[in-house]
Amino acid sequence: MVRIAATLMLAASTKALTRGAFNRLTPTALLGSLLGANGDKYAGAVMGTEDIMKPKAHGTSTSATPVQKDLRWNCDVQTADRICNFNRHYAEFAGYWEQTSFLKEESEASGEISFYDSNTGNELFTAPKGRSFEQFVKESRVHGWPSFRDDEVNWDYVRVLPDGEAVSVDGTHLGHNLPDKNGNRYCINLVSVAGRPKKA
Repeated sequence: MVRIAATLMLAASTKALTRGAFNRLTPTALLGSLLGANGDKYAGAVMGTEDIMKPKAHGTSTSATPVQKDLRWNCDVQTADRICNFNRHYAEFAGYWEQTSFLKEESEASGEISFYDSNTGNELFTAPKGRSFEQFVKESRVHGWPSFRDDEVNWDYVRVLPDGEAVSVDGTHLGHNLPDKNGNRYCINLVSVAGRPKKA
């Protein structure tokens, strides 16, 4: 048993999981992630199960209340609550993120920008990493939504379901993984990641 646990911990470390993320994985998600249960379709992503998105007190989120009231970049709270907590397939309209104050507030000078769960305030993405702000914006404009790559995902709190839905471990709908020739591309609703940092 100890040998199996050690093997799993070693395998988890190769997937860039922290001890916290490893401990939060359900057995099914852990084995699926480590053994490639979804084939190579989403290689590099940490997989989750439908259990994450079971209905709870406020939609699918573990938060018993709607999204944060003071979302960043002037994101609409009602839209955010609907997309984050009462939705599995739909999204903010294409280009919505460009109509917020995101591009007025952020620039190359911002460096790496942290994107937080609009429900919980957990850090979900940090971008740009390994590319410029201009490249991040260009790719996001082409696809219509902020687009993140594997290195920009915080796998402590993000999971990909077998159908490609990207969610937080707390049940927030984020968007979808739509791989392209460059690998996984997480097409994410800005309203889902416009939260304020979680207070310690």
